[in-house]
Amino acid sequence: MRTSFFSVAAAAALAFAGLGSAADADEWKSRSIYQVMIDRYAHDDGSTDTTCEMHLFCGGTWKGLKNKLDYIQDMGFTAVQISPIVKNMNDHTAVGDAYHGYWSVDNYALNDKFGTEQDFKDLVAELHKRDMLLMVDVVVNNMVQAFDNVVPPKIDFSKFNPFNDEKYFHPYCNVTQWENSTDYQNCWLYPYGVALADLATETKPVADELSKWVKGLVANYSIDGLRIDAAKHVNDAFLPQFVEASGVFAFGEVLTGVPKDMCRYQTLGLLPGMPNYLEYYPLNKAFNGGSLADVAKLRNDAASTCNDTLVLGSFIENHDMPRFANQNDDLALAKNAMTYILLNDGIPTVYQGQEQHFKGNGTPFNREPLWTSKYDKTAPLYTLTATLNKARNNAIKLSPEYLSKTSETLWVDVNHLCLKKGPAGSQIVFCINNKSSKGDSYESTVGGFKPNEKIVEVVGCKTSTTNSFGNVTMYMGNGEPKVYVLASSLTGTDICPQTTEDAPVKKKNGAGVLGVTGSVLLTAVIGWAAVFLA
Repeated sequence: MRTSFFSVAAAAALAFAGLGSAADADEWKSRSIYQVMIDRYAHDDGSTDTTCEMHLFCGGTWKGLKNKLDYIQDMGFTAVQISPIVKNMNDHTAVGDAYHGYWSVDNYALNDKFGTEQDFKDLVAELHKRDMLLMVDVVVNNMVQAFDNVVPPKIDFSKFNPFNDEKYFHPYCNVTQWENSTDYQNCWLYPYGVALADLATETKPVADELSKWVKGLVANYSIDGLRIDAAKHVNDAFLPQFVEASGVFAFGEVLTGVPKDMCRYQTLGLLPGMPNYLEYYPLNKAFNGGSLADVAKLRNDAASTCNDTLVLGSFIENHDMPRFANQNDDLALAKNAMTYILLNDGIPTVYQGQEQHFKGNGTPFNREPLWTSKYDKTAPLYTLTATLNKARNNAIKLSPEYLSKTSETLWVDVNHLCLKKGPAGSQIVFCINNKSSKGDSYESTVGGFKPNEKIVEVVGCKTSTTNSFGNVTMYMGNGEPKVYVLASSLTGTDICPQTTEDAPVKKKNGAGVLGVTGSVLLTAVIGWAAVFLA
């Protein structure tokens, strides 16, 4: 039986009142997250010369992550999201092993494939010692057993802990109607190789038990935040009760690109935040022959539909989707995508290997062991990420208002999107483009500053001075993104300790500098775009 709208809204009003004592939404807004799949991040000894079959266990551990935290912190990340930590099934199946951690069988035991309880506690302690937050993935929609693909699945419910009886689950049916909430919330997901026995979270015994479990999990291990897997596939009323019981901030996975479908989880108070799938789809399209104007339109739609887009998780890669570079491995495009994710409104979330330009396709090939990169800190996307995280962290330090207001669109067209984030004095003005590394060389202007201010473009460490209108001359070329800050805001930081004067980009592939005429034309486009977006 479905809970009424009134009941859901009433529960939500109570649910998020209890988030203040732990790492709440405001605290998480100040963080940038590095997403780790434990089995694929690092071995205990940090070795990098091993290979593995992608559908089997590869041997990453909690201790391995603890020992390799410098790699993450040196990129400027202030939080780590890890895969589920509870005990999983041990069976070999037609779709591989439970290396990812999402096939739960015992909520009250830790996954010994990833280490001991002390290993996990040591990891948490080390993160907190470094002033880094921990977000843990949790599975509440189902418990799992191996499946011989003969329906209905033959489940031995007695093997589950704590839900050791068929009465705690929905009767078997396979999700077939993805627009019908009754179907996708009550039926079982993906019945091949493994049977995901669907928990009846709308019933009091199941909801109460999961709330009790998560409260203990968070308290016992000092967890700072949660990502709720498949949140869209449990009933609405369960979610605020579960989040309230946890006492911490939570992302809930709601896989949809439609603003009204995702934003309802905020407007009804069901979830405080979600990974931002709204932008994921148009952003990917924009870098693969589409338009950045569509991204800008989606931003406006989301801002007018959701309660708070500042608490959505901005991402371009995760463990469920093909790698960005699998669609197009152009490095300049990857730099622009990374720039947008890290400086966008919301909570930046970068999936391990994205900074190494991994190219894997769908599951399991998008879950490559990170050690194959040798943890290369000189990789172009690694160094870019470090610079941009430093710039963001510095802007937050200079003014809390950086986190409390959405960014301002300065210019948008098919090939460009320029945004201003933060108040005067700590603002970051950044421009991404989708022209690729073969992009032409040209000049344009962008605003966001006061007249005659000295600024630094931090990607290239180039200095310049704004004109009498507060505009910056941008020397575009080779498809590189541009990120501008006040030179005075960098005092006391190690961002761009040495700079050179900005100048036109050298010709490439026969393209020349656009010159004055083109600059005037693009300035006119900026004005038109500002009117259009008002």
